Amino acid sequence: MNILLEGAVAMLFAALVLAWIATFAKLVPLRAVETKVKDYGALISAHIDFLLMALLCMALYGLRIPLALVDCWMIVIGGLTNPGLFLMRAFHLGTTPSWYRTVYRLLSFGTVTIGFGWAGCSVLRAAL
Repeated sequence: MNILLEGAVAMLFAALVLAWIATFAKLVPLRAVETKVKDYGALISAHIDFLLMALLCMALYGLRIPLALVDCWMIVIGGLTNPGLFLMRAFHLGTTPSWYRTVYRLLSFGTVTIGFGWAGCSVLRAAL
């Protein structure tokens, strides 16, 4: 279960980095950063997504209900890769549809959905 806490800290640090990038893209513009950010809204969405995923990991860790190790890994991997979809859009990395973007999207959504769904079932089972 410690992987949930370690993953949450990694997601929190990623959110902090994105907050600084967003600051240097708009509020205190640095030309080098400003020109790299193509979609500011997507950057903010990635920032918020990292924060939400971190909070969910911390909440599950704080419940102290035993979760399967594979489930914890799925939550952390999905929580780290899901905001990557927003980052691709924010920096216009591979904006044209491609098979690897589709595979990445499906694997990310699938991993995070199964992970949180499994955790939700485990929490309900423990509560009943």
